[in-house]
Amino acid sequence: MSVNVAVVGATGAVGDLMRKVLAERNFPIKSIKFLASEKSAGKSVEFAGKLYTVELIRPEAFAGVQIVLSSTPSSVSKEYSPIAARAGAIVVDNSSAWRMDPDCPLVVPEVNADELHNIKKGIVANPNCVAIPLCVALKPLHDLAKVKRVVVATYQSSSGKGAKGLMDFEAQISAWASGKPVPTPTAHKGQLAGNVITLDWTLDPNGFTEEENKVINETRKIMGDSSIGVCPTCVRVPVKVAHSEAITVEFHNPLSVANAKAALAKAPGVIFMDETKGGQFPQPIHAEGSDHTFVGRVRQDPSCPNALSLWVVADNLRKGAASNAVQCAEELVKRGIVK
Repeated sequence: MSVNVAVVGATGAVGDLMRKVLAERNFPIKSIKFLASEKSAGKSVEFAGKLYTVELIRPEAFAGVQIVLSSTPSSVSKEYSPIAARAGAIVVDNSSAWRMDPDCPLVVPEVNADELHNIKKGIVANPNCVAIPLCVALKPLHDLAKVKRVVVATYQSSSGKGAKGLMDFEAQISAWASGKPVPTPTAHKGQLAGNVITLDWTLDPNGFTEEENKVINETRKIMGDSSIGVCPTCVRVPVKVAHSEAITVEFHNPLSVANAKAALAKAPGVIFMDETKGGQFPQPIHAEGSDHTFVGRVRQDPSCPNALSLWVVADNLRKGAASNAVQCAEELVKRGIVK
C-alpha cells in the first residue's frame, strides 16, 4: 500500500532529515508534499531526485493526505496537527505539544508499537530525543526483570539546539581553538567549547530542567509503567551530533550481566558493542547518521545487587527525531491503520 504524505516544517533541520530518511528507507509514497511557514513557502526542496516547491501550511493543504510527518514549534503543532487530523490524516508529531496527552500515543516502534492501534485524536506523538534511545535500551531488560528505577546522566550534543546551536558551537570552537575570545553564546546558555552546560534548558519549579522532566514523564509513558522511578541529569557537551547516556537501572528481579548482554544483542533497533570482545564501545561518531541505538559497557552495579549500569548512544536528529517518526509511519502502513 502506498500513501499520500505531507511533511510539515520541511525546511527545518528535522524536516530536512525526514525527507532524507523517507527516501533512504523507501517509504511507500503515492504522493508527497512539503509544507512550511510563510518564511520558507515558495522555496525548493529535493526529494528522491526531484525538486518540489514548499507550500504554505494551511488547512486546505491537508486534503487527501493520509500521513503527516510534522516537525514544528509546539505552538504551530497545537494549531495545525488537529486540523490535519480532522482532514483525515494521521499526524506523527515531533513537537512536545501532544506527548503527555492521554489520547495521543507516545511511540517508539521497538518498544510500544501496539499503541498505534489506539489513536483517539488522529495524532501520534514522537518522544523526546533522550527518552527514545533510553527506552529502546530499557525494553529488552524490562521484559526480563522489570525496571524499578532509572538514574541517567546525559551527554547531549549541540545539534539538540538545531542549526542555530551548531552555528553557535562552531563559532565558539573556532575562536577557542585559536586562542581568541569566545563569542557570546546565542543559542546555548553558556560557552560550550571546552565546557559542559547543565542548564541549557529552562529550569522548572521542581528544580529539574524542562528537558529532565520530559525524560521522567515520557519514559514512564512509553514503558507503560507510571511506577518506574526516573532521575535524570541532562548535560550539554561539546559534540556536534548524537546524544550519549550513562544509565544505571535497578530491577525488581535479579538480572545477570550475561543475560542482559544476550537480550540487548538481539533486541530490535540495538547495536550491541561488547567492550570485553574486541574493546569496542559506543561513541557519538558511531551513532551519527544511523537509525540504531548503540549500547555497551554493561556491568553490575557494585552498590546494588539488582542493578546494572550501561552506556547508550544515538543520533538525536535521526533516531531521536526524524527516523523514529518515519518508523512510526511505516508501522501505520504495515499494520493497516492508515486507510
